[in-house]
Amino acid sequence: MTKSKRIVAGAIAAVLALAGTACGGSDDTAAPAEEPAAEAPAEEPAAEEPAAEPINLGVAFDTGGRGDGTFNDAAARGADQAASDLGYTVQELEATTADDRGPNLEALSAAGNQLIVAVGFAFGDALGAIAMANPDTYYGWIDGYYDCATDWAELDCSNIITTAFAEHEGSFLVGAAAALKSQSGHIGFIGGQEIDLIKKFEAGYIAGAKAVNPDIVVESQYLGAAGDNAAWGSPDKAKEIAGAWYADGADVVYTAAGGSGRGTIEAAVEAGDGKWAIGVDSDEYYVDTEEQQAHRLTSMLKRVDTAVFEMAKNVQAGTAEGGFFPFNLANDGVGYATSGGHIDDIVSQLEDFKAQIISGAIVVPEAP
Repeated sequence: MTKSKRIVAGAIAAVLALAGTACGGSDDTAAPAEEPAAEAPAEEPAAEEPAAEPINLGVAFDTGGRGDGTFNDAAARGADQAASDLGYTVQELEATTADDRGPNLEALSAAGNQLIVAVGFAFGDALGAIAMANPDTYYGWIDGYYDCATDWAELDCSNIITTAFAEHEGSFLVGAAAALKSQSGHIGFIGGQEIDLIKKFEAGYIAGAKAVNPDIVVESQYLGAAGDNAAWGSPDKAKEIAGAWYADGADVVYTAAGGSGRGTIEAAVEAGDGKWAIGVDSDEYYVDTEEQQAHRLTSMLKRVDTAVFEMAKNVQAGTAEGGFFPFNLANDGVGYATSGGHIDDIVSQLEDFKAQIISGAIVVPEAP
C-alpha cells in the first residue's frame, strides 16, 4: 500500500475591497431653513475580486519519504518553501515499495497537480509514459538520467524537467575536508546501492581526499546491489561497517546511503573522541542529537530543495520548460555544510578547491 498525506499551506485568500461609508456632520450655528439638498447616490460596493485558482504541487517521494533526514527531506524543504512563499497546495505520496512509483505518479496526475516532482532516479521507468498521457502537467524529475532526444525519441519532453546534480564535485570537497581533518590518514566511504549514481559520490570523495594526501587510505563498501531498496534504510549495517573501520584506525566516514547514514553517526559517537561522520544531501547536523553533533564533521549538500522550488516558481510564472538542467558547484547546486564550526579552520582551503573545480583547473572524476 502507499502512504499519503496532504499539506495545505498558504491558500491564497481573496481580497475584498469594501467601499467606505459616507460620514455626515453638523454645525452648532443654526442655518436658515432651506430645501434639503438632493442626497448623493450611495456608492456601489466595489466588485469582489475572484479567488485565485489554487496552484497544486505533487511530490512523489521514493522509499524513506519525508523524515529520512537526507535526500527526500531535501525535496520536502523545497515543497514547503513553494507552499509558504508561492501559495502552493502540496500533495505527497511515498513509495513504500518499488511497485508504488508508477501508481503514485498516476494518482498525483489524476488529482490535478500542475507540477509533479518525482524524487529519485528510480521513477524513470514509469515517468515517460505518464508524462506523455498528461501533456498539460509538468513533471520534475530529480536525478533524471535520460536524454529525451535519444532515450525518449517518441516524446518531445516539453513537460519533463530533468535535473541532475554534480555529486562528485560536492563529494570532492568533503573528501578534502576528511583528509585535512584526519589524524590517522585512514578514512572510509559507505554507499547505498552499488550503482553509477552513488559511485559518483565515492569517486569525488576519494579524489578530494587524495588531492590533500596522496597516501591516504580510503575504505569503500556498499550496502546493497542495484535495485536493493533496503540499502537506503539499513542503519544497522552502516553502523557495523563504520564501527569496524573506526576500531581499525579510520577517523572519518562519509555515508551516501539515505537513512542508513544514521548508523554511521551512532558508530562515531560510540567510537569516541576524534571520530567523525560526514552526512549527505541535507545538513544532517540539524537532525543529530547534541551528542551526535559533536561528531558531525560536515555534510555534502545536494540542493534538491533549490531544484524543487525553482521548478515551482517557473511553473507558477508560466516560464517552465522541459529539458535537462544541471546543478553543480558553479550554481550552488551542491556544496558542503559548516554547521557546528568543526571545519571553520579549513574553509579557505576548501574554497580554493571549489574555485579550481569551477574554473576547470580540477576535473573531478565521476567513477572510482
